[in-house]
Amino acid sequence: MNKPHEAAPSLLEIKDLRVEFATRQGVATAINGVNLSLQRGRSLGILGESGSGKSVTARTIMGLLDTPPARVTHGQILLNGEDLLAVNAKRRRSLNGASVAMVFQDALSALNPVHPVGRQIGELYRVHRGYSRAAAKRAAIEMMDRVRIPAAAKRVNDYPHQFSGGMRQRIVIAMALALDPELLIADEPTTALDVTVQAQILELLKEQQSENNMGLILITHDISVVREVTDEVAVMYAGRIIERGPTAELLAHPAHPYTRGLAASIASEELKGQQLPAIPGSPPDLLRLPQGCSFAARCPLADQACTATIPVLQPVALQRDTACFKSEEVLVHA
Repeated sequence: MNKPHEAAPSLLEIKDLRVEFATRQGVATAINGVNLSLQRGRSLGILGESGSGKSVTARTIMGLLDTPPARVTHGQILLNGEDLLAVNAKRRRSLNGASVAMVFQDALSALNPVHPVGRQIGELYRVHRGYSRAAAKRAAIEMMDRVRIPAAAKRVNDYPHQFSGGMRQRIVIAMALALDPELLIADEPTTALDVTVQAQILELLKEQQSENNMGLILITHDISVVREVTDEVAVMYAGRIIERGPTAELLAHPAHPYTRGLAASIASEELKGQQLPAIPGSPPDLLRLPQGCSFAARCPLADQACTATIPVLQPVALQRDTACFKSEEVLVHA
C-alpha cells in the first residue's frame, strides 16, 4: 500500500512574529503577527510598499533587530526547527553566513570601502572555516568567478569603489553565498540598477538557488521582480500578511484590493502613453493603527465591518489565503 504524501518539512517557519519600535511619540508596531514558511529549494517573495514591514521581517530573521529601540515581543523563527530568537549570541554568529545569509539593498554601504573586496569575501572563510590567508584569497577568487565577475583573479585586490553598481551587487551576493547557506534573503537586491543589470542579477539569484537547492526570500516592492523569480508570494501591509499563495495565481487573480491595486500599477503595453493608476492615500501610521482593517481608509470596497474588525487570513482557493472581507467580490472582478 502506498503511503500518503507528506509535505516536506519547512526550512524556515515564522510563527506569530511581533516586533515593536519604541519612539518618543510612542510604540510603533512594525510586525504584527506574521506567519510564514518556506521549504528548501523554494523561493518566496515578500511584496509591499515602503513601511509595510518587509525589511523588518528580514532583519529580524538575521538577528539584526535585537537591540533597542527594536524589540521582538512575541513569536518564533525556526530554521531547521531551531528557534533563532532563543539561541545565544555565539550560536547566532555561527549560523549567520553559514546557514542563513542576506544580500543587502545598498551594496556600497554593505561593503567596507577601505578593504579590497577579496579580503572581505575571504574573511568569511578565515572566521568560519579557519582558512589561511592564501587559501581564503583563492576561495574568494572562486566565488567571484562563480558570480561572473570578469577577470576575478586580477580584480580580487580592487576596492568597492572601483566596481560598477552591478558588479558591487555581485560581490555582495558572492559574500552571501560564500559559505553555501541553506537560506538566502535578498532585500531589494536590484534597487537603483538599470533594467539590463537588474535582469542579470535576478537570473544569477535564480541560478545559484537552483544549483544549491537553497531557500530564497526576495523582498521587494516590484511585482515584476516577484513574478520573475519566486514560486510563492506574501503581500504585506502595515506589518501584517494580508495575502499569500503561488505567485502566478495570486498575481493573475488577486483576492485583496491592495494586491489588485499593486498589480494594476505596473507598466504594460496596454497602458502605454497613459498615466499609471495608483492606490490613493498613504499607509497608516504604525503608532496609531486603526481598529479595523489597516487598508480600509484607502479601499474603494470598505464598509462599516471593515473599519470595525481586523480581517484574518482565510483560505480563498487552493493554497491561497487572504485577509479581506471582500475577497469574493475582488476575485470576481480580478
